[in-house]
Amino acid sequence: MLSRRTQIGLWTASLLTGLVGIVNLLSAVYPSFPDRVVMLKRFFPFEIRANAHLFSALIGFILLTLATNLLRRKRIAWLLTITLLIISIISHLIKGLDYEESMLSGLLLVQLLVMKNTFTAESDRPSITQGVRVFIGALLFTLAYGTAGFFILAGKYQVNFNIPEALWQTLAMFFSADNAGLQPKSKYGYFFANSVYIVGCVTVTYGLLMVLRPVLLRDTATNYQRQKAREIINSYGKTSLARLALLSDKSYYFSPSGRSVVAYVAKGRAAIALGSPIGPADDHQEAVIGFKYFCDRYDWYAAFYEVLPEDLDIYRNQGFRVLKIGEEAIIKLAKFSLKGKDKQNLRTAVNRFTKSGYYFQLYSPPIPEELFPELRLVSDDWLQSMNGSEKQFSIGWFHEVYLKECQIGVVYNSDNKIVAFATLLGNYNKSEVTVDLMRYTKDTPNGIMEYLFVSLIQHFQKLEYEGFNFSLSPLAGLGDRPESPRLEKVLRYLSRHLNQFYNFKGLHFFKEKFQPIWEPRYLVYPSLVSLSDVVVGLVRADSGDRLLDYIKPGS
Repeated sequence: MLSRRTQIGLWTASLLTGLVGIVNLLSAVYPSFPDRVVMLKRFFPFEIRANAHLFSALIGFILLTLATNLLRRKRIAWLLTITLLIISIISHLIKGLDYEESMLSGLLLVQLLVMKNTFTAESDRPSITQGVRVFIGALLFTLAYGTAGFFILAGKYQVNFNIPEALWQTLAMFFSADNAGLQPKSKYGYFFANSVYIVGCVTVTYGLLMVLRPVLLRDTATNYQRQKAREIINSYGKTSLARLALLSDKSYYFSPSGRSVVAYVAKGRAAIALGSPIGPADDHQEAVIGFKYFCDRYDWYAAFYEVLPEDLDIYRNQGFRVLKIGEEAIIKLAKFSLKGKDKQNLRTAVNRFTKSGYYFQLYSPPIPEELFPELRLVSDDWLQSMNGSEKQFSIGWFHEVYLKECQIGVVYNSDNKIVAFATLLGNYNKSEVTVDLMRYTKDTPNGIMEYLFVSLIQHFQKLEYEGFNFSLSPLAGLGDRPESPRLEKVLRYLSRHLNQFYNFKGLHFFKEKFQPIWEPRYLVYPSLVSLSDVVVGLVRADSGDRLLDYIKPGS
């Protein structure tokens, strides 16, 4: 935990960096004082002094992009800022002996050098969100540079611009063939008009590269890391989350001993692990401690999602907080039966669809290639009817490479057309299967999923499996006891209002028809201060950064 003095230092350094960036922009626009220029002309021709103005503007842009990274103690941001401040000081002196701006940059330089040991965090992995922010910033910076220049440089052009006219002139520089009739009256006027193009091209190109960087560096883990993770998971995986840990959106942290793996997704300030570390039991605590320190190096908050009750003491001993997030519905197959009044709806669904010519079939790997086009039609129809999109992180998504390794339960109608399906994950080292994707066509009669799941349950019951896991019911069982933590009660209240966007109650009620055993699952997070960042990171991970889709029903 950073001391208050260090936190104040980081905030002031970040704010001062932003201020220096803005000062650089304005200083680059203003012509130098004539009496100072007289002295500089002896040593530097106009071209060099003009280019110093340009350097000042570009350095201002980059400093603005680095300010928030300094707040997060990023080492590379510190090194870049130090370098740019030195260049900034030199540029200010060359362009017009602007010692005032140089002193401000020098003050920030001294502060950053004094705080050198504070900046230890490694850089974040590239992300499209980060790139989009920089790209938008590049556009706004170019508009601000041009607008400020045309407004301030009165007398340098045939027209004296007010602020709206200066903004319009800046836009015209990029969208009109004749610069909207711009007529410079001085050498500096010509230089500034050309500099708008240079600043725009450099900043926007940089923004585009930041957007494209995560696309060019698409894979989150190396082949070696994925193979090593697979070997550990095959040996020590306990739940269906272990299979999801191998999906392409995951990165991997390996414990100091190399015997355990943490599969995680880093979004914003949070690095969220899917479940607990996977590995031998005597290595779990070291894996948790190691992952915590690993996240500290990146200035991330370490969090663990869908943690089992028996693992909680490990996290509490390391100072983590625990929040219940829902319950998993697990059917003990040895006890499951369709007999009794409370199973009447299930019996009715099975009998009705059987008489109508519907039938069930289970496919095991390798899945036939010709099955996927039909499954795709069902999946697309379901997503469209739900106004949703694929989710990920703690659930699979419709991708043939992934589905080929799943068992798939399919329902055909009397015309031998697929109308519903569910994918199943085998639990490592445990005789249990877990439901992943559940999809059906929008014109299928009610009760089709009851028919599908009864068929699946009876199939695995005959094979003497121990359990059938319906997976997590989000927000189920929260705050329903007087002694429940206050935060759980808040989530219970929110779940009632979120239900209009995501059918939590309907999903829970459907699973309840099968009378499962409900087992709690937890979110482990560092502190209340970090919780908002962890939740935002979780939403981003779950939605694949399609935040607007998150409030719609998903997979």
